[in-house]
Amino acid sequence: MPDRNERAAELRGLLNRAAHAYYVLDNPVLEDAIYDRLYRELVDLEQANPSLLSTDSPTQRVGGAPAAGFSSVEHRIGLLSLDNAFDAVELRAWHERLLKQLDREVGTPLPLVGELKIDGNALALSYRHGVLERAATRGDGSSGEEITANVRTISSIPLRLQIDNPPEWVEVRGEAFIPDHTFAAINNERAARGEALFANPRNACAGTLRQLDPKVVAARRLDFFAYTLHLPNTSDHQPDSQWAVLQWLEQAGFRVNPNRELGADLAAIQSFCNRWEQQRHDLPYATDGVVVKLNDLRLQDEAGFTQKAPRWAIALKYPAEEAPTRLLRVGAQVGRTGAVTPVAEFEPVALAGTSVSRATLHNADRIAELDLHVGDTIVVRKAGEIIPEVVRVLPELRPGEASRVQLPNQCPECDSELVREGEEAATRCINSSCPAILRGGLRHWVSKGALDVDGLGSKLIEQLVDRGLVCSLADLYRLDAALLASLDRMGDKSATNLVAALEASKQQPWHRQLYGLGIRHIGEVNAKALAADFFGIDSLASAALDAPEQIAALHGIGPEISASLGQWLSTPANQQLLTDLRSIGLSLEASASEQEAANQAGAEADGVLQDKTLVLTGTLPNLSRTDAKALIEAAGGKVSGSVSKKTDYLVAGEAAGSKLTKAENLGVTVLSEDDLTAMLQP
Repeated sequence: MPDRNERAAELRGLLNRAAHAYYVLDNPVLEDAIYDRLYRELVDLEQANPSLLSTDSPTQRVGGAPAAGFSSVEHRIGLLSLDNAFDAVELRAWHERLLKQLDREVGTPLPLVGELKIDGNALALSYRHGVLERAATRGDGSSGEEITANVRTISSIPLRLQIDNPPEWVEVRGEAFIPDHTFAAINNERAARGEALFANPRNACAGTLRQLDPKVVAARRLDFFAYTLHLPNTSDHQPDSQWAVLQWLEQAGFRVNPNRELGADLAAIQSFCNRWEQQRHDLPYATDGVVVKLNDLRLQDEAGFTQKAPRWAIALKYPAEEAPTRLLRVGAQVGRTGAVTPVAEFEPVALAGTSVSRATLHNADRIAELDLHVGDTIVVRKAGEIIPEVVRVLPELRPGEASRVQLPNQCPECDSELVREGEEAATRCINSSCPAILRGGLRHWVSKGALDVDGLGSKLIEQLVDRGLVCSLADLYRLDAALLASLDRMGDKSATNLVAALEASKQQPWHRQLYGLGIRHIGEVNAKALAADFFGIDSLASAALDAPEQIAALHGIGPEISASLGQWLSTPANQQLLTDLRSIGLSLEASASEQEAANQAGAEADGVLQDKTLVLTGTLPNLSRTDAKALIEAAGGKVSGSVSKKTDYLVAGEAAGSKLTKAENLGVTVLSEDDLTAMLQP
C-alpha cells in the first residue's frame, strides 16, 4: 500500500492528466463516475492531512473565500498590444515594412504563422518550477491585476506543466474567453433573475475574471487558448520558431487553437485569412480577426519593437459589421488638449452585440468628405468591432429638407473662438480655462500613470469644476475634507481619504509629475526618457526654450515633441500653473534617490562605445538582436536602424543586405560579431 504522500501525488497526477485529456484534448480517458470517486478520495486525503495540500492539486481549482480586492503586479515581460490592419492592402504594407526592417528585398518570402484572434481577455501566466504561481490581467501592458485564484478555476489552464524537468520559470500568454453556448446560458440565467444581460462574450469574460469570488468564476466555465511563450535564455527547451512555440505549449498541457497555419509566404497567410473570414461564424467562440506573426524567432528579435507593438506581428481585423441608420444631429466634444471632436448621434442600431447610437466623426475634414447632412441615411460600423464610426452616406436617400452639417466656430463648452493651426486636421479651443479642458486635465493628472490619486473619479471632478471649486490642478490640493464631505456621494471618511491621497501624490516620482501635466505628445514613455536626462522642470524648460536641439536629439524624442514642449512651457498660463503647483508642495523635480539612480545608470553606460552609433544587420551567429543591442548600450553606444554618414560601425551577420552595401559605399567600418565582442572585452 502506498503511503498517504505517494497516494496523494498519484491521485493529483492522474486527475490532472484526466482533466487535460477532457478539457484540452477533448478526449476523455476516465469515466465521470471514476473521476468523481478519485477526486473525492483526494479531497478526503487532503482534509484529513492538510500537509498534503499543494497548489497544483485539482481540488484547488475552486476554492478559497472571496477576495477583498485585487493587487497590482508587475509583469516579468511586458504585454504589448498589436498594430492592426483592416484589409489586404494594409497587410501588404506591414509586410513590406517588415522586409525593410530586416534588410530584405521586396518580395522575399518569409514563413509566417496565422492564428485566429480570439475575442476575449489577455492573461499572463507565471510558472515556477512547472507549477502555476501567478496569473494576471494584461492591465496597461507593464502591470496588471493579480487574479490567480480565479484563473485556477479555468480547467484548460494546467496547474502543473505536463513536461519533465521544467525550466525555473515559464511565462505563458494567451486569451481567456467564454464559448458561445456558455455565454447564452449565462445570459439566460441572468434574465431569469431579472439581472442586466451581458452585451457580448468579451464583456462577460472581463467581468467574470474580476469577480471577487472564485466560485462565481468557476460556475461560468471560462476557456483559454495559449499563444505566447517566454523562457529563460539559458533554457534547454528554447524553441526557434512561433510554430515550435505552439507545439511546446501543447506538449506542456495547454490548449492551443487548432485553427492555425504555417504559411511559406504572405500569399499563403492571406488565403488563410480569407478562408476564416468566411468560416468564423461556424466556430463555437468569437474571433474578430487573424494574428499574423513572423515564424522565425531570431528574425522576430531582429525586427524588434516600436514603443507600442512588435514589428513582426500584426492583427488583420475582419471587415466590421455594418448597418444603416438615420442621422439625427451632430454634437461636439472637447478633449483634454482642446481638440473639438464632432460626434454623430443617430437612431440606435445593433452592431457587434451592442446597441450603438453615437459615433465619432473625427474632424471637419471628415464631415466635408462625407458631405454629411442632418437626416441622412448613414452606414455605421464598429472599427475593429470596438469603436463606432460613420463609414459612408447614402445620398440617394437624403430628404429634401436635409441641412448640411457644419462644425461650430465657437467652443461648445466656453464659447471661445475655435482655431485650426497650420495643416492640422483638428480644430481646437485654446482657452486654458475651458471647463472641458480643465476636466480632461484633472482626469489625466489623477490617472494611474500620472499622480495616481485614488477616489477622485469623473463624477466628482465634474462637480468640482461645475461648482467653481477647482479651476486648476493646484486647486485640487487646496480642498479640505469638510468641503469635500458636503458634495454629492461623499461622506466624511471618503473625503478624509481623498485629502490624504492628494497629499501622498505630491511624492510621486518626477516622471509621473511631468506626464501628469498633459503636455501634447508627451506620454508615459517620453516622460520617463525626458526625466532621465533633465532632473526638474527648470532644466527641462531651459533646454526647451534655449536649446531645443538638446531635447530633439534624445533617443525617441525628436523635433515635434521638443517643439510641443517649448510651446507649452512658453505659455504664461502654464508658467503660472507650475508656480502654483510648487507653492502647494509639488517638487516638479527628481528626488535625490531618483537622481542617484539615473546617474548610476549613466555611469554604467560609459564605455568603449561612448557616443558611438552602431547599426545591426543580418543574423548574428550567437547573439540575438536584443542581446547585441543591450551589450552596445551598456558600453555607451547607441543603436540606430539606418546607415548614414553619422554611423560609426555596422555590425553585420548572415544575410546582410542593402545596409551592408550602403555602409561600404559610405566608408563605415564593418564589424563581425567576433569583432564586436572583442572590442567590448575589458
